[in-house]
Amino acid sequence: MPAPRTKSVSSSRRTTEIAAQPAGKTASATSKTAGNSTAAKLEDKLIRLGLRTDMDKVLHLPARYEDETQLCRISDAGMRAGHPVQVEGVVTSCEVAFRPRRQLIVTIADDSGPLTMRFLNFYGSQVKQLAEGNRVRARGEVRHGFFGAEMVHPSYKMVNQDAPLPDALTPVYPAGEGLSQTLLRKTIATAMSRIVWDDTLPEAMRTSLDLMPFEPAVRLLHNPPPDVDESALIDRSHDAWVRVKFDELLAQQLSMKRAQDARREKGAPALKKIGALSKAFLAQLPFKLTAAQQRVLAEIREDVQQSFPMQRLLQGDVGSGKTVVSALAAAQAIDSGYQAVLMAPTEILADQHFRKIAGWMEPLGIRVVWLTGSLKKKEKVDAKALIESGEAQLIIGTHALIQEDVQFSKLGLVIVDEQHRFGVGQRLTLRNKGAAAGASKKPVATVPHQLMMSATPIPRTLAMTYYADLEVSVIDELPPGRTPIVTRVIDQNRRDEVIERVHAAALEGRQIYWVCPLIEESEALQLQTATDTHATLSAALPDLRVGLVHGRMKPAEKQAVMDGFSRGEIHLLVATTVIEVGVDVPNASLMVIEHAERFGLSQLHQLRGRVGRGSAASVCLLLYQSPLGQIAKQRLAIMRESTDGFEIARRDLELRGPGEFLGARQSGQAMLRFADLETDQWLVERARDAAQRLLRHDPAAVDAHLARWLGAREEYLKV
Repeated sequence: MPAPRTKSVSSSRRTTEIAAQPAGKTASATSKTAGNSTAAKLEDKLIRLGLRTDMDKVLHLPARYEDETQLCRISDAGMRAGHPVQVEGVVTSCEVAFRPRRQLIVTIADDSGPLTMRFLNFYGSQVKQLAEGNRVRARGEVRHGFFGAEMVHPSYKMVNQDAPLPDALTPVYPAGEGLSQTLLRKTIATAMSRIVWDDTLPEAMRTSLDLMPFEPAVRLLHNPPPDVDESALIDRSHDAWVRVKFDELLAQQLSMKRAQDARREKGAPALKKIGALSKAFLAQLPFKLTAAQQRVLAEIREDVQQSFPMQRLLQGDVGSGKTVVSALAAAQAIDSGYQAVLMAPTEILADQHFRKIAGWMEPLGIRVVWLTGSLKKKEKVDAKALIESGEAQLIIGTHALIQEDVQFSKLGLVIVDEQHRFGVGQRLTLRNKGAAAGASKKPVATVPHQLMMSATPIPRTLAMTYYADLEVSVIDELPPGRTPIVTRVIDQNRRDEVIERVHAAALEGRQIYWVCPLIEESEALQLQTATDTHATLSAALPDLRVGLVHGRMKPAEKQAVMDGFSRGEIHLLVATTVIEVGVDVPNASLMVIEHAERFGLSQLHQLRGRVGRGSAASVCLLLYQSPLGQIAKQRLAIMRESTDGFEIARRDLELRGPGEFLGARQSGQAMLRFADLETDQWLVERARDAAQRLLRHDPAAVDAHLARWLGAREEYLKV
């Protein structure tokens, strides 16, 4: 009798367990599904970090290293404030406190004394884990709090007594949400066991360049041996880092050179004629081109006469005269029987170009058409018809130019101003407009020449690396008559003095810009806003006409204010950064920038360039809110010391690094993760030479190297 009863209970339990599962699934199937779901979630997190393949994971190298090879007595840890230390002790108390806010406070002690660990964000499981009597090894910076020495949010792990210490540095990887260091280390170790470790560099090249083999270099970076030179590892001068940085730079150079070769295989209209329009245009200009403008124009003219597409970046400081050079390039396209188009990122800038260039071109009989998103429906339809028929010889506008229904008749030249403000896809879309033959929409074998302009100078090292597919022209002198701008840095507390200075300048017949960083109040940033500033200044200066312009105004309203300022009817213009580029009012000789500490260097330089465009001495006042952080102090000091855009760009690169300087999304290039363009310039030169040799003599090595370092990302080639 007992046997059947046992069997019955077992069957009953099994039946209950199966019934508890979703219909049609066994317990093992459910377990398998849960496992698959967890793996899929992990895969998603890794993909968000850019880790799709095993090689991606292997090349996810440590951002830094932690020294967990030594323990510090708790009594000595407090003497090393500001430096991370590792201590070990037994938990003597663990409690959740609610004042001044909910936090977990854990006290540990060794034979030299106690230490408090404070967690402001924590899980319930941590309270159990850090129970009294458990042994903890914790690492962090010790500071002196209200209750003595403490660590806030230290990294820690539970250990047994006499647990051995690591005998090498511990790698710390860049991590995303939900990816712990333990999980990343395990994932990377698994990937390392699966990949093929072929060296993509020919041995003769590697030997001649005195580079470590690939596998030992990467393994060392993930798992540094006990005798490694720690300082070289940390500052990335170790031979293993040199190999990785060289490989990364080589991949970038190879991809750029390939893009350049691919471009040269495409056809482009040869704009060979420098005819009546170009000559008449030059003759009617009220000024003479500078030597730098003439040199750059000659480079562009030579390029567009070729039968493959020009891809040239025209750099020039604020006010150096890029617009007239681009207009002369457009004149050559029109002389040769083709259309030219100029695209700008904002309506204010596009309108400035339109007024200036149409003023030059239309008296010479050229049809210049304007196309932006704010035009009325009928105006847009009419403009598009003129573009498609070819009657519009020069088209100027904003993003509206890249809409699908905008078709060109015979597009020969694309000019993109402030090119870094457009994504790669947008620039490519506009260039590809030239590959459709007007109304017939039959593809043709040519693409237009492309001229990109930027008033944000790119330092030479950056241009060499990120613009290897572009020829770069530089206008490195300002036209005569431009007055130097004096820059002063002033505390916000002296605001009343600044307002008096503004009033005095207006009474002398000068016009003034007052720039604010935000339109509406932001509690987080607590910045003075354009609308509030306009109201304050209008009340403080009742005898002056104070205008307001910001990005949320309707284009017509914005333009009406700008026209009033251009005509001199408005004394003081309160504005957001919509006036950063394209505004040219020679009588404006004073600029005040509120909360200058909140702006980047290139933006401050662009804004400052709105004054100093006439003959009057010009001043830019940078108002700041103290206390200032170290980077903000450096930025303001650089602005005070220099008005040279290239020097400012070089200093900006030092402060921000290449990724932030260019903007990864805007540049279209995967940013360098390991190489540093300032300290590794010698490697850039070697990588460029090596790339040329490999492309000539070893295409198989080129393919293997690009597959390893870029994978599918080679689609991001510069356009």
